[in-house]
Amino acid sequence: MRLKNTDNHFGLLAILLHWTMALLIIGLLALGLYMVSLPISLQKLKLYGWHKEYGFLALALVSIRLLWRLINITPRLDLPWFEHLAARLMHWAFYALMFAMPISGWLVTSAAGLPASFFGLFTLPNLIAPNEQLRPWFELAHQWMGYALILAIILHAAAALKHHFINKDDILRRMIS
Repeated sequence: MRLKNTDNHFGLLAILLHWTMALLIIGLLALGLYMVSLPISLQKLKLYGWHKEYGFLALALVSIRLLWRLINITPRLDLPWFEHLAARLMHWAFYALMFAMPISGWLVTSAAGLPASFFGLFTLPNLIAPNEQLRPWFELAHQWMGYALILAIILHAAAALKHHFINKDDILRRMIS
């Protein structure tokens, strides 16, 4: 398998980034939904720390992924124009959400005046000064973008499965192997 994309197939790096990010983001969404339901405790604080650290990892990976996409060709989509448009719009919506989610989380942390560590290796700077009036707005934005990302993942997976089982085309296969 080639490292780079071809006209008909995704390359190894694009496939690895896709599935690594898919698992990471689904894990972050599940962790986020779980941890907010917990009462305040050391366990909850520990989970919030992990959520932030892996959120920063997701931000780094989506930056690499977008750069790779911009310098690489995108495999051709032989679809009706409306499906092609829907696929492209969904992919760019994913990129927007994959950037906005960790940044909004970072804004929540900054507005709360809390440190943002990257796995204990270094502390990231606050994006804004502590601000208790803005923090709830950033939390709300982060929450609703999470719901939007869940919906986008469901639609994306449903479309991939539709192409595989109903259309019987190679759309899903070229992102698996």
